[in-house]
Amino acid sequence: MTTYFRPLAQTDHHRPDGALPLAGNPRVWFTHVEQLKRGKPPELIGLRDVPSDVLVRLSAPRADIAGLNMAAPKLMGVLNTTPDSFSDGGRFTTTEAAVVHAQRMVTEGADILDIGGESTRPGAAFVPVDEEIARTAPVIAALKTAQVTTPVSIDTRKAAVAHAAVQAGAGLLNDVSALSFDAQMADTAAKTGAPICLMHAQGDPKTMQDDPSYDDVLLDVYDYLAARVSAAEQAGIDRSKIIVDPGIGFGKTAAHNLALIQGLSLFHGIGCPILLGVSRKRFIGTIADEPQADKRASGSIAIALHGLMQGVQIIRAHDIEEHAQAFALWHAVNNNKQD
Repeated sequence: MTTYFRPLAQTDHHRPDGALPLAGNPRVWFTHVEQLKRGKPPELIGLRDVPSDVLVRLSAPRADIAGLNMAAPKLMGVLNTTPDSFSDGGRFTTTEAAVVHAQRMVTEGADILDIGGESTRPGAAFVPVDEEIARTAPVIAALKTAQVTTPVSIDTRKAAVAHAAVQAGAGLLNDVSALSFDAQMADTAAKTGAPICLMHAQGDPKTMQDDPSYDDVLLDVYDYLAARVSAAEQAGIDRSKIIVDPGIGFGKTAAHNLALIQGLSLFHGIGCPILLGVSRKRFIGTIADEPQADKRASGSIAIALHGLMQGVQIIRAHDIEEHAQAFALWHAVNNNKQD
């Protein structure tokens, strides 16, 4: 029976002797771990009872991603060049509008720009490769021409789109299918050397919200991501270049989403940086009674700050200015200085 270890993340500035940093983050630490087994009640254990290799994975600093230090959380700005994205579809379909918005997000504090040309909202239709390339590659090239030096990520599950994006100047890949949609994606990532984010999703965007179900959503998603990371390594992608994303809202009910958010620190056991994408999503609107997606910044920030307290390294967001302000205050409160 597999045993799982979820570190109980703490941020108080009074850090006990023997506490370990969570994934190398000086602001987040742990002294105890929740031991989990399928079908068994959770058990609280001290660090002395955790296998040494597990402690290394939980506490070791993560490698830089695209030149960004993962010891402090980073903001990934969402830039959809699609006509049908759930919150901003059609606003940035021209290269000029997309570049202006990207530059604005950088000014507001985005550390990474994530550019997508195919909506993956529930019910979204498939976009042909040529069309997706036409929507994204010119924008990435224009950003390079405009001397935008912020790392650019391409949000795609298709190898040809990823390859075109890297040629245009993208430095990261963000695959919502975790290499399972396009058999060539792993080879593309390995050959380009670009870091890649592997996300969990149950089903295709068109049908994923029909009736999602799990035996244990937290452990099921963990097992899936651990397996996809192993598959990526076998394909020649170094673990130091892999990010994992539990895929909030992708084939999950609101209850599934909350369970994953509550258990986020478990995913540090994979040994990779964690990306959390909750911005403006439907479950936030359901809980907060806000049907309009672009009015969900406050709820998005509330979950993002919880993510920071769980040691998440990358927060993917639409409302960059608001998130950056919240992050600045979080850092000020959690500077962990002891006089």
